Amino acid sequence: MVLRPAHENQAYSDFDRERFLDEPAKRKGRTEFARDRARIIHSFALRRLAAKTQVAVPWASDFPRTRLSHSLECAQVGRELGAALGADPDLMESACLAHDLGHPPFGHNGEQALAKIAEGFGGFEGNAQSFRLLTRIEAKTVDGDGISVGLNLTRATLDAATKYPWSSLSNPKKFGVYEDDQEIFDWVRKDAPEGKTCIEAQIMDWSDDVAYSVHDLEDALVTGQIDINDLEKDLPSLYQTAVDDYLSDLTQVEAQHALDSLRNLSCWPKEFDRSHRHLAQLKDLTSQLIGRFALAAERETRAHYGDGDLVRYSANLLVPRAQRAEVALLKSMAGFYIIRAEKSQERYAKQQQLIAELVTVVREKAPESLESFFLQEWQRAGSEREKLRVVIDQVASLTDVGAYALHEKLIGA
Repeated sequence: MVLRPAHENQAYSDFDRERFLDEPAKRKGRTEFARDRARIIHSFALRRLAAKTQVAVPWASDFPRTRLSHSLECAQVGRELGAALGADPDLMESACLAHDLGHPPFGHNGEQALAKIAEGFGGFEGNAQSFRLLTRIEAKTVDGDGISVGLNLTRATLDAATKYPWSSLSNPKKFGVYEDDQEIFDWVRKDAPEGKTCIEAQIMDWSDDVAYSVHDLEDALVTGQIDINDLEKDLPSLYQTAVDDYLSDLTQVEAQHALDSLRNLSCWPKEFDRSHRHLAQLKDLTSQLIGRFALAAERETRAHYGDGDLVRYSANLLVPRAQRAEVALLKSMAGFYIIRAEKSQERYAKQQQLIAELVTVVREKAPESLESFFLQEWQRAGSEREKLRVVIDQVASLTDVGAYALHEKLIGA
């Protein structure tokens, strides 16, 4: 029998706490999932999120969220919702902190650019890149041959951070692992139902949606990118954006009902002039909306599964349809007014061009153009395909600022 600290969550097994490489703790007093959380917090990749785009350009003003602040807020939501359902809080926080680590510079625009470039050699997907980073790129533990196995997190934490537990062969647009990383992915998914996400990953995904939808609205109102009085007249466009990008089977009736429900909340701003009174009201709105969406999921799930610890594959997170519609509509606001805005398109085109030029020039000037993280992988690469994957890894790791700086250094102008 293995003796564990008294505060170890007994709903998880030794199998769940196993690491790809056995790595006993250097000191007692922390759970295995607390060790995972610490490793992610101290990672280079997490720090870099501070200068990566969430939705708004990070340096356009001091207010909008970055990928890091979004990840921290997602982690707070996920930790509390997970704990309410019996999931380990440290595991949940780790999964939420890790969920965007693989996203490249310039947000989803950068992801689309790299996906086009990598189409012929395995593709690019932010979630698969996150898994690659956790299990390969972020060097914390190495095997007997000196090869990195990434942060060497526990099986349960890696599984909780896996939003799409399948390869590009199942879905070439949304997938969670590259062919190169299949071995450790198979280890993570051992005995798991094929294609099914664990409840911790479902909680992480919903927490991401909640944080994203609520906080992007707050950012857009404060920075003047959304006028609260325009929502009703623009509802047809918001609805179409929601259907195209967030909830494909949303109906027009559901969209109208979602907007009416949100506007009927006591905290919903009838106007917004950026005064202290209205800023305080907006902060109250974000708090109440997060509570509304998290509590709805908790109650619906508990109503179906009852009491007890709901972990791994013992349950699914259930979210009422009304709240899914509200979150989709909120997400569509940033989608329509910011992401799809005409003035954003020129910037997006320039960013995609910059990404493409970076991949080309980094490949041409490698290995001198590579950071130390990628030199060993470059030396091990036995084919042009493998070398291009290393270049993609390098470019994807850059911050927005770092991408511009490296472009200036290698190309100029």
